[in-house]
Amino acid sequence: MPKNSKNGLLFGTALTTALGLALAASAQEVKQDSKMAVRAAGATNVTQQQLDDAAKDQNNFLHTNGNYAQTRFYPNKQINKDNVAKLHPAWIFQTEVKESMETSPIVVNGTMFATTSYSHVYAIDAKTGAELWHYKPKLGAITTYCCGPNNRGVAVADDKVFVATLDAKLVALDAKTGNVVWEQKLADPEDGYSETMAPTVVKGKVLIGTNGGEYGIRGFVRAYNAADGKLLWNFDTIPENSVGVWATKDATGRDMHRDIEAEKAQLAKIGDPYKRLGGGVWQNPAVDLATNRIFFVVGNPSPDLDGSIRPGDNLYTDSLVSLDLDTGKYACHFQYIAHDVWDLDSVSPAVLVDVADKSGNTIPGVIHAGKTGHIYVHDRKDCSLIRFSDAMVAQENMWTLPTKEGARMLPGANGGVEWSPIATNPQAHLAYAINLHQPMTYQVESSPYPGGKLWLGGAFKVIATEESAGNVTAVDYNTGKIKWQVKTPEPMIGGILATDGGLVFTGEGNGLFKAYDANDGKVLWQFQAGAGVNAPPSSYTVDGKQYIVVGAGGNTQIDFKRGNNIIAFTVD
Repeated sequence: MPKNSKNGLLFGTALTTALGLALAASAQEVKQDSKMAVRAAGATNVTQQQLDDAAKDQNNFLHTNGNYAQTRFYPNKQINKDNVAKLHPAWIFQTEVKESMETSPIVVNGTMFATTSYSHVYAIDAKTGAELWHYKPKLGAITTYCCGPNNRGVAVADDKVFVATLDAKLVALDAKTGNVVWEQKLADPEDGYSETMAPTVVKGKVLIGTNGGEYGIRGFVRAYNAADGKLLWNFDTIPENSVGVWATKDATGRDMHRDIEAEKAQLAKIGDPYKRLGGGVWQNPAVDLATNRIFFVVGNPSPDLDGSIRPGDNLYTDSLVSLDLDTGKYACHFQYIAHDVWDLDSVSPAVLVDVADKSGNTIPGVIHAGKTGHIYVHDRKDCSLIRFSDAMVAQENMWTLPTKEGARMLPGANGGVEWSPIATNPQAHLAYAINLHQPMTYQVESSPYPGGKLWLGGAFKVIATEESAGNVTAVDYNTGKIKWQVKTPEPMIGGILATDGGLVFTGEGNGLFKAYDANDGKVLWQFQAGAGVNAPPSSYTVDGKQYIVVGAGGNTQIDFKRGNNIIAFTVD
């Protein structure tokens, strides 16, 4: 059992520049337990029909966020409000890597697939916690990447496991053995590209975006053939005409204090900066099987805080975007913040739910939880905004421009809702989000493009004399009203899970993993994991017994205590 830890220490840094990984990354290797590998054989083949029906699957957890709609709602009530107090560890698996853990375990017929920092993949017996195999990629000579050497998980389809690696590769592994089936280079790490997101597989396509919005990259979302890794289509998240409509207000109607005339003069002088404008994609796209469209959000422009050298709205940064699944053709978008100079980018994944429109009619919707602290509700047909929620975090001096000396504004650059996926209960039309409250100053300092290196154009700094904290919030997305909110002592980052047992599960940087009453936010159970619980939980059932599983590895972006445990819980 892990020992209790002291509360994680918050240093408040938003970005991490890492040294080379040559020492950290060992040669590509797959370690197997031959007896246990037999246990996995024949059990890991996943059909498209299973992936389509994942939202109703009471045994498996087949997608990073539970299903293609990304609702993070697990339809099993064996663990519920009446018995959650009896929840206890069933097993604890210790990984080789003791570093920031952001994986959401995938479970297929009793076999679990989880990742660690530096893109390791483990296959684990989900009933016993025994290792089946361990894939360790040989990473290239990476010198920089944003926010820690994280990996957020794998995708499974047919007999393969798909993972994106920190040195910008997409790899298909044999689900039974962990051996490499194919490998595809996505981009050049020397140009600032990296991969921390989990892939999505649908209809024979592997969907993947890219990191690097802080390094002067040009972002993308792509589809590769799941059978052989060949490129099927590419969508650049920064179009060649990135100027947009010269928007002066954000999605909520507040003035962002842009000097449009100065930007237009700069555009005439330097041209469209689309080639190095950023626009990374941190999280999985949601897939609408009925319309054959995908929905995802795009991150910040580059350089983050210096807008003087990137005139225009900087499309499609800070936006919800929808594409045709088969072709990658643009369908629609909605930009939350044009010409963002506060690093309040869109990173928490989009979620597909039915919503009430402005007339009260139920329509297919898509929701996104922003760093601004709002949950935005959209019409899925055309991406238009229906409403935005009450602010879940303090908002002060909104859209105050960064200065050379440093200007204070809330939320800080971490949010609101960071990359952390939200959970929903579609029956109760509630969204559950975890938030950060970190007062920051924004300082701008113009600098030329540094050739694939960190390019912030200034700095955002936590104000040490002010309180940093977090909260867990339930929002009615049909009204935008907060139903309940529970404050936490530290900023929240990682993710949340809702279940049919009337519960929501999420962890904190101080090591506490908690179960809340989904209706009123009352804490019903907690466990001290010994390291920051900053990963999205999953749930699954094996031999008729439901489990809750979560990684406890801490976090690099917000400096919470590191660990190397994956912990599965059950009630008996």
